[in-house]
Amino acid sequence: MGLSFRRTQLLFLIASPFATSAQSAEPLSLPIQQALDQTDWATAEVETTLLMSRYLATDTVNPPGNETQGAQFIADILTKEGLSSQIVEFAPGRSSVFSRLKGSGEEGALCLFSHIDVVPAEEEHWEVDPLSGQIKDGYLWGRGALDMKGTGALQLQVFRMLHQTGLPLRRDVVLLAVADEEVQNQGIQHILEDYWDEIDCTHAINEGGIGLEDLLFEDQDIYGISVGEKGVLWIKMTAKGEPGHGSTPRPLQAPTTLLAALDRIQKQTPEFHPPEALLQLLGKAGVRRGGFQGWILTQPFLVRTLLKKRLLANPVSAAGSTHTVNVTGLLGAVAPNVVPSESSAFLDIRVLPGTSTEEMLERIRTWVDDDTIDLEVLLATDAEVSPIHDPVFEALAFHSERVRPNSVAGPVISVGFTDSVFLRQIGVHAYGLVPFMVSAEELMGMHGNNEKVSLQNINEGLRIYWGTLLELSVAEQSQ
Repeated sequence: MGLSFRRTQLLFLIASPFATSAQSAEPLSLPIQQALDQTDWATAEVETTLLMSRYLATDTVNPPGNETQGAQFIADILTKEGLSSQIVEFAPGRSSVFSRLKGSGEEGALCLFSHIDVVPAEEEHWEVDPLSGQIKDGYLWGRGALDMKGTGALQLQVFRMLHQTGLPLRRDVVLLAVADEEVQNQGIQHILEDYWDEIDCTHAINEGGIGLEDLLFEDQDIYGISVGEKGVLWIKMTAKGEPGHGSTPRPLQAPTTLLAALDRIQKQTPEFHPPEALLQLLGKAGVRRGGFQGWILTQPFLVRTLLKKRLLANPVSAAGSTHTVNVTGLLGAVAPNVVPSESSAFLDIRVLPGTSTEEMLERIRTWVDDDTIDLEVLLATDAEVSPIHDPVFEALAFHSERVRPNSVAGPVISVGFTDSVFLRQIGVHAYGLVPFMVSAEELMGMHGNNEKVSLQNINEGLRIYWGTLLELSVAEQSQ
């Protein structure tokens, strides 16, 4: 063959599109490095933890929301700093809040973007009161610690710190916290319809990605920075038939027809199609890892072939590399001995970039293969993706890896749905990072029981966001 296998492997690695990912980044500019060096970390970390604890203890559970309480909490903190803010209400008790630090306008405004509301918690299954904001066993506990009051508190803290430095800024920085992200997204839609002219950001940092310990290798942590989200298609699927007595099965009963259609959908083989963002993240992790295992991750063809089974075996990576169709509920039962005239199912369908929700709906119709079944579209939002090669993404990645040197930060397509999709629809470059490194067990607390964030994560998250904000906003000629 002429070339040995080892030499061939080396040539492939050198030619890999991800080989430059491990190169050292440019050093920080002098004013930014000075600002980092002069930060009183001990004070900032205590302030952040106490602020976050108080924010978690503010009841903004949605439903009903009561986000005005959270908006007022943020506004009061800003007022003590001498900063003005505006609280805007779309319904009684349902408010968002925003504030602005003025820069030179050399670059478009950067939005620190979060949501105020949190999902309900089943208190009887928690070790602490979900609204206590209690510090226990090295963790800060409370609904919203991960999703996403913890990040919102970090954003509020670094916004305050930036104001306190008095450094000249090359861009405006906007703090925006909205209501109703968890249910109907009315908060961000209200902002876009009535107040966007006052915010007008070109870039935003929101939730969407998070750090996961030992995701690929035991000694390598991964920060997934969301550059986009899968499309969302929610369907109510309804079958109709003649009602009757439960003791006598008949053909074409609504429940039987519905179950047969759902079975045809579930038998479809998932289309394995890892998006470009995931391939880039794997490639960067592979370069950093080195060796034969790492080299495989740098080769997209080998990822699609050799790693397909492994990626599909994990629910998280499977959801990130396939279209998903999930039956989330059934409707129509009257009584155990009554066959209803209608039976319905809810389908939560998430669609990878490159396929529209309309195309996915046609696939569902083909799989159902029954004209008598009605498919009612409850929500249809196509996937939206921001550029990976962008200063905001690069700053988030750099400072994540700077704070936790054993980590790799790279792009992902979020399998969930956030308000960022509405910003991307109007051309905003939106990126998502909850700057915490969590275990699989800790991740389960998001929308689950015992949601918490470690004090170490609060400290590291503060450093990630502070370095990122300084790099993106401080004027290069600051003294």
